[in-house]
Amino acid sequence: MMSFSYYGELCTEVYDVTKPVGHSFGNEITYYKERLADCKGRILEAMVGSGRVMIPLLEAGLRIEGADYSQDMLDLCRKRCEERELEPTLYEADLLNLSLPNEYGAIIIPAGSFQLIENREDAMEVLKNLYKHLLPGGKLMLDLFLPEPKFEDVGTFSGTSAFSLPNGDTITLEEKLIEADLFNQRKVSHLKYEKWREGKLIQTELQHFSIRWYGVEEFKLILQSIGFTEIIISADFQHGTPPSNHKQTYTFEAVK
Repeated sequence: MMSFSYYGELCTEVYDVTKPVGHSFGNEITYYKERLADCKGRILEAMVGSGRVMIPLLEAGLRIEGADYSQDMLDLCRKRCEERELEPTLYEADLLNLSLPNEYGAIIIPAGSFQLIENREDAMEVLKNLYKHLLPGGKLMLDLFLPEPKFEDVGTFSGTSAFSLPNGDTITLEEKLIEADLFNQRKVSHLKYEKWREGKLIQTELQHFSIRWYGVEEFKLILQSIGFTEIIISADFQHGTPPSNHKQTYTFEAVK
């Protein structure tokens, strides 16, 4: 089984509150709409989650499908689509063993979700699988970022957050940084979600949350090694603007 940071029921509820459908990090959704507007063939959002990005693209008329490892996230995505009278094509899929019936003109992974693949070898295998699922001339688009782990905080709690749900329940979230490994380019946190109703604890969920990061030139070389060409790296959703500092979001576009 691939070491994804699993998105369970309580995590999904918090995600729905804090990152609703259409919520955009910077100019993200507009950027993807513009870059995919002339795509020939179907589009796949791998790691689609709740449909935060996919649903606005569907509403814009793009032929986009979704795949995700988390059944809870896919259930939420279907619910949000039904509310908008959309009929999505969704797959519960492990990207490490990806075998979908279609090939795609574009595959996208927004918001750094690719970095949730904890094991580097697994991440390379996923990229190879995505390459196989692209049509000749098809395009892979994904975002990366560089986290800033505070190594002195390893083993400490970073505080508790509280989220109010529409039905009046509250979910509290406590995060503890377990590992910050500069050499292996990853950080690992343990998250504890607790759902409260009228002052009583009714549900608890623990999540192993890992982020792996890649250098900009390193990731370009990785894509080239798999066979991708015409690689463009854009900073902060300004197409063609090269990265200039570590606080930016980097969007890679690469052609099969």
